[in-house]
Amino acid sequence: MISQTSQPRLKGYRFPRSIVSYAVWAYHRFALSLRDVEDLLAERGVTVIYETIRAWVGKFGAQIAKRVRAARRQPTDKWHLDEVVITIRGKKHWLWRAVDSNGEILDILVQTRRNARAAKRFISRLIARWGMPRVIITDKLRSYSAALRKLGLAVDHRAHKGLNNRIEGSHRPTRKREKIQGRFKSARQAQRFLAVHDETANLFRPRRHTMTATTFRQKRADAFCEWAGCASEIAA
Repeated sequence: MISQTSQPRLKGYRFPRSIVSYAVWAYHRFALSLRDVEDLLAERGVTVIYETIRAWVGKFGAQIAKRVRAARRQPTDKWHLDEVVITIRGKKHWLWRAVDSNGEILDILVQTRRNARAAKRFISRLIARWGMPRVIITDKLRSYSAALRKLGLAVDHRAHKGLNNRIEGSHRPTRKREKIQGRFKSARQAQRFLAVHDETANLFRPRRHTMTATTFRQKRADAFCEWAGCASEIAA
């Protein structure tokens, strides 16, 4: 994954751009701590402390994810929406997430409420980014119906817990990372981290069971190329 091609060095940084992008990729692609990434780099002859990796992840992760998101294809017109509770400093927050019918994560939003106003804010954000869907599938939380009425959207809303299994699995990596990090430290930190984490998952976790080994390897190679291309555009 560490690029062998020559890339312009980040001004003011000791390590080449390929090392920085590899550290960000490894941290978000796998369930690793910052110290785990430090050990991975050390095994490759790169001596860097985990606090430096934390700074790289915080600064450059969002830049790479933004470019990956901009290059994404238009999602399908059937969306699945769900919300899951996360605890931050002893207070309940709600992580709202949307995926399309292929399982690709469209967006996430951390909010302190689970009401119609919060649902309206999340749906408005989705439509502003991706346009109008044909179908929205949710669980039986009434806040979704209220939000759709307030927005005046003429979409097919299907409120049925059994129909929303598509999105349930997308919460598992979040739970795993939450445990590794000893819970998120703030709503802002959770939002920033999960936005990058989910974009990385979209790129490097295709629905492998639906494709041949050859197709999967090609998609993986394409994902590495796309990540390297996005990393080559980050700014110090």
